Amino acid sequence: MGVNSLVKKWIESRAIKPESEYEQTKRKFEMAMGTPFISLRLEIPVGFEKFNNEFLKLETDQQFHEEVKDLIKKHLLLDVGRKKSF
Repeated sequence: MGVNSLVKKWIESRAIKPESEYEQTKRKFEMAMGTPFISLRLEIPVGFEKFNNEFLKLETDQQFHEEVKDLIKKHLLLDVGRKKSF
């Protein structure tokens, strides 16, 4: 599917489809145009409610984002290593 058709589908879907379908089409467009990404909804862990403010600040904390990226790299490398051993 070409970029032009993705843009057209994204614009058309915005006006006539439910929000969830619009978001799905938008995500496909964004993936086609740039680097793949994932979105996670993380809830504060049980027992850490008193750290609510600190937890909310993590969303914009660049150091935290870098730590998460490093964790993802390690996870992906370990996953690839496990699959090669089978």
